[in-house]
Amino acid sequence: MKSLAHTLPPHRQMQAFGELPLGGGSGSAALQRKNNSPLEGEWANQGPSPPDRPWGVKALLALGCCALLLSGCVTSRVEQARTARTVIGADEAMVLLGRASYNDRQTEASFTDCIADILARGRSPIRLVPSEQFKDDLYPWFEPRLEPTSTDQLAKLLSEPGVKQRVEEAKVRYIAWIEGDTARVDQGGSMSCTISTFGGGCFGMSYWKEDAKYQASIWDLQTMTATGQISADATGTSYLAGLVIPIPILARPGNAACKGLAKQLAEFMRGN
Repeated sequence: MKSLAHTLPPHRQMQAFGELPLGGGSGSAALQRKNNSPLEGEWANQGPSPPDRPWGVKALLALGCCALLLSGCVTSRVEQARTARTVIGADEAMVLLGRASYNDRQTEASFTDCIADILARGRSPIRLVPSEQFKDDLYPWFEPRLEPTSTDQLAKLLSEPGVKQRVEEAKVRYIAWIEGDTARVDQGGSMSCTISTFGGGCFGMSYWKEDAKYQASIWDLQTMTATGQISADATGTSYLAGLVIPIPILARPGNAACKGLAKQLAEFMRGN
């Protein structure tokens, strides 16, 4: 008998041997399953598995996440002095106006915006007229060079033709003059950062101390009187630690002063 290899053409010999069982049993079946496995091509195309992330990168990521959760220590104090009773109706409004403080620096708009956001929220929000809108409607009487600095000057201003009418149309009952600023009062420490072909990093420690002092003076436009004052003082120390990457530990005394002043101002306007 002629062998199958001699009777078939060369291009069919390999196909025939691939289809014939190689000795029967489990070994032949296992080899055929291996050759016909649909996962064989996928394994071949995946290539080597990616190496694990170096521990140094993991440590840097962990330090970065911790920096977002750290905050410096802040101490704050809020005081109030009332000279007259305050009552604000549901249809009445208040306007917050920043003015230059004792060091001739204008109160930051971000601080008055912070107070406005807090007063406009909560169970009993206070209706506020935007300061820029109020100044535009009463231009130029509330510009820095002409704005009243006392209730006597306020009464004289409202006697000007058309001024009192505009105030009444806006239904503004109270003005809260906000003055103050946040100043850096101390700093120290040192930090150095280097970079080279082998990497880089920062090492050391620095700190800075800030003092936030703000005051709100509330005027009643109906009675032409000053109804009281609220002051907020907050102090905080921030740190910058260099542990390969700079890690900030920030204190926000300005934010603490805003929250304290806004909370007390809301209580003040409700007559508490």
